[in-house]
Amino acid sequence: MHKQVEAFNTYREQMNEVILEKKNKVINRLFNLDTNTYADGALPTRTKEMLGLVASMVLRCDDCIKYHLGKCHEEGITTEEIYEIFAIANIVGGTIVIPHTRRAAEYWAALSAG
Repeated sequence: MHKQVEAFNTYREQMNEVILEKKNKVINRLFNLDTNTYADGALPTRTKEMLGLVASMVLRCDDCIKYHLGKCHEEGITTEEIYEIFAIANIVGGTIVIPHTRRAAEYWAALSAG
């Protein structure tokens, strides 16, 4: 696994453990709701992850972008599809999304490199 991807995943897992072990009912329920939102339903997980990526890019959350890129990679989304997702995010979000697209392209390359 590429160092950048490994570092992100390790940090995310460690901090999620720290947060969840506090057993705050609202936070734990929010995490559970988030997990269940992306489960297969009327829309497949694959589609939901692409939607999550667009939303994360428009909202300019780099951690969220990395997370959804990782999930998109797991779902077998192609590089061609990813760049169409980037295009939608930039049309919806405007030019302020371009710096996030650069970082997303870098992270996607790291994911694709294995």
